[in-house]
Amino acid sequence: MAMTKQDHLDRTRTPKRILALDGGGIRGILTLEYLGLIEDLLRARTTKKDLVLSDYFDLIGGTSTGSIIAAALACGLTVAQLKKLYRDIGGSVFKSSFTGGTFLGGKLVPKFPSEPVLKALNAQLGADTTLDSDRVRTGLMVMTKRLDTGSPWPLHNHPDARYAAQDGKLLLTHVVRASTAAPTYFAPEEIDISSRDGSVVKGAFVDGGVSPFNDPSLQLLMLAALQGHGFRWQTGADNLLLISVGTGSYKEKYTTEALVNMVPALQGITALQSLMDDCDRMNRAMMQWLTTSLTPWRIDSAIGEMQLDSQNGPRLATYVRYNVQLEPGWLKTEVQIDCGPDRVKKIAQMDDPTNMDDLAKIGNLAAVKQVQEAHFPARFDVA
Repeated sequence: MAMTKQDHLDRTRTPKRILALDGGGIRGILTLEYLGLIEDLLRARTTKKDLVLSDYFDLIGGTSTGSIIAAALACGLTVAQLKKLYRDIGGSVFKSSFTGGTFLGGKLVPKFPSEPVLKALNAQLGADTTLDSDRVRTGLMVMTKRLDTGSPWPLHNHPDARYAAQDGKLLLTHVVRASTAAPTYFAPEEIDISSRDGSVVKGAFVDGGVSPFNDPSLQLLMLAALQGHGFRWQTGADNLLLISVGTGSYKEKYTTEALVNMVPALQGITALQSLMDDCDRMNRAMMQWLTTSLTPWRIDSAIGEMQLDSQNGPRLATYVRYNVQLEPGWLKTEVQIDCGPDRVKKIAQMDDPTNMDDLAKIGNLAAVKQVQEAHFPARFDVA
């Protein structure tokens, strides 16, 4: 018998399993290839052909495009259903309007209209589904940012959280839409919030990717462990398993001359992207330091893959990180795809649905190589 949401959230039931899903626009189709193999692996292990990832994971969280996947998985969708949903959303959402698209390029008005996103989410998740709804079958966290106060908001459904009474009644599709509201791409989502004096104010919420948590794994570890969030789960390498899945890492390179001569507005956008890259690297470094890391990634030339740091650290969880580097050398070496820099740059675009087939192929090849049964130790099997 599958666990209920209350079972998943119950802090007396250990161990716990967490799934973290990065932001990355249409590149979320790459994430789904990893999740498909994970779903197959768990079905084979349990001999349950109808197992869904919400049966296994006690908390699923995502940022931006990862929040769409997280919410759908938490509501019991299969990966196959999500792949279809993703292609439907990709084809309908990423269509530039005359005023917001190619005409002004998203610089003066949003590049894409928001209505198709909300319509697709309402159709799949239910327009009246709240964050604390029983339709959500396991723990769920949606990473967004409240731009009018400049504060990251990890909205989740644990009933013991400090603001559970307010947050739980928020409409799930509006929360997810907020998490996907990438500046210049989509308009902010306005959500009514109760202020400290009891009055209701409107908050302007945008993509969680402009917080430090486009990769939400560190935020989810804090969510599970810190007192204020209500989960208060027991930490330790034998008590927490955290699986983190990326959408492909891509870093555009510029010459010094190009950067110096760049118009100030573009310099600002480039600097913001560089800051997001810094946050991504810091998240991975912190996770590999704080946990028992089964898949060490190279952070930089100074600290390398941090194996000794992981072994000698606090070991708050067992941590697995899956991702692809969208870089010609990595693709050729790791998944035997020969792709020049211009082609990789196109594939890496987060708002081009014509890239979905290429991304799915890359994701599948990488997942077959990276996902291993040993990454899901038997001690974390669902009873």
